[in-house]
Amino acid sequence: MCKNPLLLRELNLSERELGDTRVIQIAALLQDKHCKLSTLILCRCSITEKQCIILTSALKLNPSLLRELELSENELKNIGVNHLCDVLKDSHCKLERLRLSDCSITEEGYKALASALRSNPSHLIELDLTGNDPGQSGVKKLSDLLQDDSCKLKIIRFLKSPAAQEACDYLTKVLGKSPLFLTELDLSEDKIGDLDWEKLSALLVDSHSKLEKIKLNNCELTEKSCSVLATVLSSKTILKEMNLNNSHLQDSGVKEICEGLKNTVCELEILKLSDCSITEEGYKALASALRSNPSHLIELDLTGNDPGQSGVKELSDLLQDPNFQLKTLR
Repeated sequence: MCKNPLLLRELNLSERELGDTRVIQIAALLQDKHCKLSTLILCRCSITEKQCIILTSALKLNPSLLRELELSENELKNIGVNHLCDVLKDSHCKLERLRLSDCSITEEGYKALASALRSNPSHLIELDLTGNDPGQSGVKKLSDLLQDDSCKLKIIRFLKSPAAQEACDYLTKVLGKSPLFLTELDLSEDKIGDLDWEKLSALLVDSHSKLEKIKLNNCELTEKSCSVLATVLSSKTILKEMNLNNSHLQDSGVKEICEGLKNTVCELEILKLSDCSITEEGYKALASALRSNPSHLIELDLTGNDPGQSGVKELSDLLQDPNFQLKTLR
């Protein structure tokens, strides 16, 4: 640390493993009535829940000191956040920017933050929570604060990547509401517009997405866009239904989708591919993919395609196999 830390306006000790002794020293500085510090940055410092409590206890004694606090990429968890919330609730707290990305915060921590900011809504203007796990209602609890006239909060960052954030912002304009609050996303009739497919993928695989169903009916899907969808299916998401009817996938597009279906991470239950110009070759690819990962898909709609001589049999045989969950095949 600086020889005379009382003169500092900003202290950045990021990427150093501080340990209890150094954290106690920082806490002593924060409590000192002569301290002029306004910005404290402690990213990737291996700060534990216990050390977070030491820091927040110091801030409780001097709540008006800091304007900016960054604790990103530390294992604060909900316990650490709950103690931090005690500082935020204090009417003397002047903190304007709080960054807590990748801090293993769950729905409980999000709710605590929302409650704290409702108790004292007039100071915080920016909150960064990217890379955490908000659960079912965490995002909404905090996003509602943006609509509260008494709350000064202007920026909340939830999403892990800039690409996901761009997709979220774009779809919010198109749909009139944030996709983070939706369980079903309907982008049929090419509502996806100018949105890059890679950015859509980043949004769909983000832990803040609660989408269980996506509709892309009557869209001009290319082999590349199908490849992106396969990446989504190969990622840990809660997506259960995908509708791609009348989207002219052809066999090449179906083969890309099959790469996702094969992945054991894929938990898709309903796949609709009616009138997609799929032939016998595509049917065989689907049968092969489902044999590789038989336990998830329960409904497959292929009406209006051209299965050829053996396409139907390839898939119908799966209905007789006790290892398969497939119950409905159209």
